[in-house]
Amino acid sequence: MTLYQAVADRQTSRLTTMDVVAVVAGSLLLTLSAKVQVPFYPVPMTMQTLVVIGLGLALGPVRGAAAVALYLAQGALGLPVFAGTPEKGIGLAYMMGPTGGYLLGYLPAALLAGWLAERGWDRNVFTAMLAALLAGAIIYVPGLLWLGGVIGWDKPVLAFGLYPFIPGDIAKAVLAAIAFPAAWKWLSAKGMN
Repeated sequence: MTLYQAVADRQTSRLTTMDVVAVVAGSLLLTLSAKVQVPFYPVPMTMQTLVVIGLGLALGPVRGAAAVALYLAQGALGLPVFAGTPEKGIGLAYMMGPTGGYLLGYLPAALLAGWLAERGWDRNVFTAMLAALLAGAIIYVPGLLWLGGVIGWDKPVLAFGLYPFIPGDIAKAVLAAIAFPAAWKWLSAKGMN
């Protein structure tokens, strides 16, 4: 059971209006998270990966991935939903740039986080931290492969696309590890799980 299922008090697979609202709200939250930059060393970070992982943990694999897919579709259609848009371009042209692989990595990250949440990994601080780290790591697979293809493998791809983001990803995993078990504890106190 995911947080969404506990709050919505349902475990059916039938699509409801509440499901649609949750998916659309998730895509909007992802858009907002792309626009907020948190000063961080060595690079500023957005909260996108935290929201992607959080959508998976909260909504489950299907709804979480649907929210991410809607977000990506909005961006592909030219809506300025991505970090740095419209200044750095919009639509498919933006998605074909250096960050395109990371954007694609959001889908398997939300799926993995949701899959782990269905197995209760979001209820304990340690497993929630591990779930967030694993889901975050998934983003780097297509991200780094794409980045290397765009900028060239003769460049320091890991120095550009991985190392500077590790401290931020650890900080986001800590936030998830605090927030999700706390949400479950609160729901338990309310008798909702």
